[in-house]
Amino acid sequence: MKKIYHNPVGVWKYTGLMFVIPFILGFLLFMLYPFVSSFIFGLTDYNGISPPEFSGLDNYISMFRDEDFRNAFAVTLKYVLILVPLKLIISLLVALLLNMEIRFIGVYRTIFYIPSILGSNLAIVIMWQFLFTENGLVNQIIGTDISWYSSPHGSLAIIILLRLWEFGSAMIIFLNALRDIPQEYYDAAKVDGCGKIRCFFSITLPLLKNVIFLNVILQFISAMQEFNAPYMITGGGPLKSTYTIGMLIYDEMFKYHNAGYANAVSWVLFVAVTAFVLIFYVIAGRKKENRK
Repeated sequence: MKKIYHNPVGVWKYTGLMFVIPFILGFLLFMLYPFVSSFIFGLTDYNGISPPEFSGLDNYISMFRDEDFRNAFAVTLKYVLILVPLKLIISLLVALLLNMEIRFIGVYRTIFYIPSILGSNLAIVIMWQFLFTENGLVNQIIGTDISWYSSPHGSLAIIILLRLWEFGSAMIIFLNALRDIPQEYYDAAKVDGCGKIRCFFSITLPLLKNVIFLNVILQFISAMQEFNAPYMITGGGPLKSTYTIGMLIYDEMFKYHNAGYANAVSWVLFVAVTAFVLIFYVIAGRKKENRK
């Protein structure tokens, strides 16, 4: 007797779509809809309560005339230009140390990653505030009575130090890349008489260029959105020396109830970050072409 086989394709052909639908719905509801809505609200006079009124480019025009916006953008750029290079240098140096084959190296890697897990939560912020008060631990160690929070440069330095303390994510990326470099390269270099410093600049650094580029992009995007640390530690002061774009958006949205303006500022921040990232890609692409 001839057996009849059913084609399972007809029964299961929509199974893949069923698994993808939750992701599609989540993307539409929680990413695309807020993204488009933010752009629309940026073109309106909207306080978050009354119906929005279309105002065209008024928010953008007033934004570039606003001294607070110019100051916040300048502070954010200054913060990024100082923090990102320092963070990459420290994370790379620590990754080099943790790439050594020594006893209990797994424990050391965990210890160095803990600050990134703790982040800048309330307990860490309270500890950080105590460290840099006039009678705090830092002044006691160096034997001074510096008022860190009353100095514009000192307050920004405190924020940068807090973020430098959280170098774990960049360190892990560097560490994984270092472990992927074949040991044969270093063995051949030693035969040719290369020391450790020469090996670093001739072998390690060139092979880490793509990873360095990745870390630059990730750290740059994160730093441009800085909000938590200055908000909780200095409140943007003194004299708005730590007042970032993120804090400006927050104040306009929740303090001054100017939701239209806040959305416009967030779009300017988005465009600025996108432009800088594209510039990084162009520069990296040109360097690759020149090497070829």
